[in-house]
Amino acid sequence: MMLPRVVSRRDLLAGAAGWLAGPERPNILFVLADDLGWKDTGFNGSDFYETPNLDRLTGEGMTFSQAYACGANCAPSRACLLSGQYTPRHGVYAVGNTKRGPVPKMRLEPVPNKEYLEPSAVTLAEALRTAGYATGLFGKWHLGDANGSEPRAQGFDEYFDPRFPDPNRKRDLPADPKGIYSLTNAAGDFIAKHRDRPFFAYVAHHAIHSALEARPATLEKFRAKAKGAQHNNALYAACVYDLDDGVGRLLRRVSDLGLERRTLLVFTSDNGGTQQSLQEPLRGSKGCYYEGGIREPMIVRWPGRVAPGSNCAVPVANVDFYPTFLEVAGGPRPAGHALDGESLLPLFAGRGKLKREAIYWHFPGYLDLPVPRGRDADFRTRPVSAIRKGDWKLLLYHEEWQLDGGHARIGSNNAVELYNIAADGGERTNLAGENTAKREELLRDLLRWFKEIRAPLPDRRNPQYAPG
Repeated sequence: MMLPRVVSRRDLLAGAAGWLAGPERPNILFVLADDLGWKDTGFNGSDFYETPNLDRLTGEGMTFSQAYACGANCAPSRACLLSGQYTPRHGVYAVGNTKRGPVPKMRLEPVPNKEYLEPSAVTLAEALRTAGYATGLFGKWHLGDANGSEPRAQGFDEYFDPRFPDPNRKRDLPADPKGIYSLTNAAGDFIAKHRDRPFFAYVAHHAIHSALEARPATLEKFRAKAKGAQHNNALYAACVYDLDDGVGRLLRRVSDLGLERRTLLVFTSDNGGTQQSLQEPLRGSKGCYYEGGIREPMIVRWPGRVAPGSNCAVPVANVDFYPTFLEVAGGPRPAGHALDGESLLPLFAGRGKLKREAIYWHFPGYLDLPVPRGRDADFRTRPVSAIRKGDWKLLLYHEEWQLDGGHARIGSNNAVELYNIAADGGERTNLAGENTAKREELLRDLLRWFKEIRAPLPDRRNPQYAPG
């Protein structure tokens, strides 16, 4: 397959509409849930929540069992998705700031956070618009709303969010919890409007992010249901169910418009589930870099191109969507804008692997509120970086690495954790002291990646640290 040509950012922003135009190019419908954990769906085994539309979708497309977000909470994950870049390139590491939690318990000064995606970043929407796609965002942006960082300045022709500007405080009408149905209707109208040209519809739900909301009848349904052994929160279940209902309505709109076979659909989430919903057998939840914080439900449907009822266990990440959609659209790669992901088209076609060897994470700060089976009683995470290579995952904790002897004391300072995810998906057995060869291999790769991507490291002591 020919590689996409490279164009300048000037060309991108001017919008070279019509380049490689043609009816054979599929529409792209990307549906993103907010805080929906890997175990929060019926098809991944929840014993209480119900997702009938998503469960049905797994029979129509490909389910990815090891799909990852490149950030463990909302803003960095979305920045990775829309820029196609790992966190060190765009500098969005957290929501708000990277110094969240009890400051006297922080041993290092965190790397400062950016609260917006730089206007200089060439977003996925900009790249697809250049390729001739109509672009629309329906829902949560969360990457800045001024100085050129707002959605319409970052490539979206249309933008609608009834919960802007403060979605975490807004309360919705009972018939439209979390704005699910407003967003669904707006996205459906956009799709109908652009049915005769390729479109990119990005539907970024606010569900199921706190505060939880649900339709009264849905809530009563789950209050009356027998509780599961793992999941039993009726309001959480009702919010998940209404989100699933919104997805189902949007899929029916696509079908009614006769666009189903011409549309590549991706459903996934932005990060792990919250502490309100255990993700076992995965460890942790939103905000940490154990599997429960970064592994996501993911389904791809593309009639005629993706086998129905198929499954893929290859690790993929949300930085992969940018190059995937560009290849699908036949669009040019932006000059001067590095892409860290890899096109997933070989996996869609049933070919078993990608070219890359590893996926990386970098979080050089602190997030408050501990997670289930976390490393820490005070934080969801302390400064950490991670690498997933094949079946193996290594986490490097910077406090111990920077302050407790680094590699010279790696056998005793607890700076490194190593897990075989294939055998131990729950990350219960740290093999860093047992399999030193694999530990050193992944550690070398991670340290080399720091240099290649110029990852900023938290290397200054916190003067307010008060041990004990």
